[in-house]
Amino acid sequence: MNELFSLPTAGFDHPLEMLVACHVRVRRNCRLIERIAEHLEDEGVDEEVIVASASALRYFDVAGRDHHRDEEEDLFPALLAAASASDRPGVESLVSRLRDDHVRLEKLWSEVRALLETVAAGRSAKFPPVLAAALSRAYDDHITEEEGVLLPLARRMLPVETLERVGASMARRRGVK
Repeated sequence: MNELFSLPTAGFDHPLEMLVACHVRVRRNCRLIERIAEHLEDEGVDEEVIVASASALRYFDVAGRDHHRDEEEDLFPALLAAASASDRPGVESLVSRLRDDHVRLEKLWSEVRALLETVAAGRSAKFPPVLAAALSRAYDDHITEEEGVLLPLARRMLPVETLERVGASMARRRGVK
């Protein structure tokens, strides 16, 4: 279950690539959660699933939260500010959809989180694999739109100086100087 260390990396000087690298981690952690649900159904609670549950909790509680903030507080406002009059309605619509997605993802995560907390504490939990699959599917759909529409738009619209500010803000959020 622990394949999370061989992932692409990017620095704050390349914030869009950093978001893509985070998407890879989100998808891998979603797959981990799916395996946790399957493991619980087949094997029950054991040390492996306790460790995996704690790992998924740490990831989504810290990096996942920061990732949404990176977009909500930095990238979305930068895109809206950079949008021309003709681009603005499309950018506003995209940002609105992605913000709505974030709300839905947070709601799904809160359901999954409660189950993972129980398992990470070594207690048995009914963790429907369909719930884990729903989280994965929701993130896959969201990431597909971000990588297919949002990030190409950001690459086209945002000047280097703006991307530097976005990256610096992302670094500050994580306590990196």
